[in-house]
Amino acid sequence: MTRRAAPAARDVAADGRPPGVAILLGTCQGERFLARQLDSIAAQTHGHWRVWASDDHSTDGTLGILDDYRQRWGDGKLNVRRGPGKGFCANFLTLACDPSIQADYYAFADHDDIWDDDKLAVALDWLTGIPHNVPALYCARTRLIDEDGQPMGFSPLFARPLSFRNALVQSVAGGNTMVFNQSARNLLAEAGVVDVQTHDWWLYLIVTACGGRTFYDPVPKVGYRQHPNNLVGSNADWPARLSRARRLLAGRFTGMNDRNIVALKRLQHHMSAENKSILTHFVHARKASLAPRVRGIRHSGVYHHTRLGNLGLVVATLFKKL
Repeated sequence: MTRRAAPAARDVAADGRPPGVAILLGTCQGERFLARQLDSIAAQTHGHWRVWASDDHSTDGTLGILDDYRQRWGDGKLNVRRGPGKGFCANFLTLACDPSIQADYYAFADHDDIWDDDKLAVALDWLTGIPHNVPALYCARTRLIDEDGQPMGFSPLFARPLSFRNALVQSVAGGNTMVFNQSARNLLAEAGVVDVQTHDWWLYLIVTACGGRTFYDPVPKVGYRQHPNNLVGSNADWPARLSRARRLLAGRFTGMNDRNIVALKRLQHHMSAENKSILTHFVHARKASLAPRVRGIRHSGVYHHTRLGNLGLVVATLFKKL
């Protein structure tokens, strides 16, 4: 994994044409913030994009805003559809798995964030340097903003490498930062709309499991809005971390891992022998008695990016909550 900030994007794809990006936008009750997000997309320095918005049964003015921008932008730049009504994860995965949506690269987008003008350009500069047959995922740190768009700080900055061993126990980057290539999208589509906790953790998990490349940009390119209606917020402050610890001890993490492991079986034939071995040790250790469980988790090599997170892994292992 490269850990430098990427420079400006290349102008053309490998075949000489500008790389096209499908922006997969999930919306639900987004009238307060949606227009600002759409404006930030329109301001991208890389202009070769189209938005596919899946609205998950909004009852406010979200659809009206989408229709207004669809007409304003014209030329098929914004396509709007009705979501499956099964939550944000299914909404995003339904978009990602739709074969009628075709592009060179794909980006997840939340309705309440604000993108920096060069968000796509920076991601594409790294992605266009990866061979097309290798799954590739760009993700990044975020700049936290409040309901009025004012700065609040930053999401955690991770220093350790991204890997399958980490992805098994931690989701490191928000989907709102993620841009990925066709090979990564093919993995999503092959697995289908699986029953997992979040689309971003799932994408990180399968790209690392199947021999892909990842880039974690320490320079934020997204204003990640924090407000009471956030379905998934940042873990940057202590109350959020303590809430996560309580959920871990309550066994919620066990259920998440159960679902991830079941879903991974759909793509096991794409995994390397090493990653299959890591997964096997992890799966067997989770169900073992105490001493074999501790040895097995240690042998699997799974790790978290923070000391507190690794302490949580120890506690989860001891109390069989992993």
